[in-house]
Amino acid sequence: MSKIKVVHYLNQFFAQIGGEEMADIEPEIREGLIGPGLALQQALGADYEIVATVICGDNYFGSNLEEAQSRILELIKPYSPQLFIAGPAFNAGRYGVACGTIAAAVEKEFGIPALTGMYVENPGVEMFKKDLYIIETANSAAGMRKAMPKIANLAQKLIKGDEILPPAVDGYHERGIRVNYFHDQRGSARAVDMLLQKVKGEEYQTEYPMPYFDRVPPATPIADMSKAKVAIVSSGGIVPVGNPDRIESSSATKFGKYDVTGMDRMSKDDFISIHGGYDTAYILEDPNLAIPLDVLREMEKEGRIGELANYFYSTTGTGTSVGNAEVFGTEIGKQLLADGVTAVILTST
Repeated sequence: MSKIKVVHYLNQFFAQIGGEEMADIEPEIREGLIGPGLALQQALGADYEIVATVICGDNYFGSNLEEAQSRILELIKPYSPQLFIAGPAFNAGRYGVACGTIAAAVEKEFGIPALTGMYVENPGVEMFKKDLYIIETANSAAGMRKAMPKIANLAQKLIKGDEILPPAVDGYHERGIRVNYFHDQRGSARAVDMLLQKVKGEEYQTEYPMPYFDRVPPATPIADMSKAKVAIVSSGGIVPVGNPDRIESSSATKFGKYDVTGMDRMSKDDFISIHGGYDTAYILEDPNLAIPLDVLREMEKEGRIGELANYFYSTTGTGTSVGNAEVFGTEIGKQLLADGVTAVILTST
């Protein structure tokens, strides 16, 4: 009996090529397994064989989405795979988006099962959970040992055509897909049972979970803007030429703080946008459209605001995980409060 042929997708880090400095490498394919592929092969068992590993840098994939997909599909085609597995990506945002994108493309192009694994806050989950089975993982590669058996188990079910059980059983992220089934107890009786469990303080599980929306109370209005110290914070990806902090064009893992002391306006000779989620043509010509330094300096001179902070904070919002965004906000907020800032202008795209 011939083995099930598997192709595995990895980024530059998990392929053991390098870190952020190698994130621009173009797609390539290598025979056999690499790095995490060993754990995957062991979990899949003797009936499966990882025949090739396709590799692409996170930055290259994110910046060349269509070309990267096309080239990777061409690299995979000669191997005639029967199963495709990407990652797992854990909480790496750019990697998660790449895994979801290429897995969905492979499934569509070759008509074979394709799946991946990610942490719940990876932006790739929300983007691709309706297109793919995405195994729930820990937030870092420390969870690799537990993730691979779950990926292998679901992959084997997909190959065999076995029934896929609910997310809590088979370990994948909820896909928002409801399936009709027959229950031996009518709905009204189940509802009363759940109500009684809730009244007693007992653990129960709803059959219709509702989405959770974070609530943030609005800030107190500024009583007198002429006495306020104002700062600018942007998710528009505005950075000094050369992007010294190497902020990612999507799925950002960092932010930057940039000095504008003595500047009356933003110059295209000094600042650019590295954002990967909108057409930056106008911003590249006039970065004041994203960081309104020119207008705020005029307001400062006119006394309409008390003082403008001589710096701005910047990151990119496209695909950035909620977890990373919360970390950015908390750290930036602490720094602004320490500097006596009383008002913040938030600009996006």
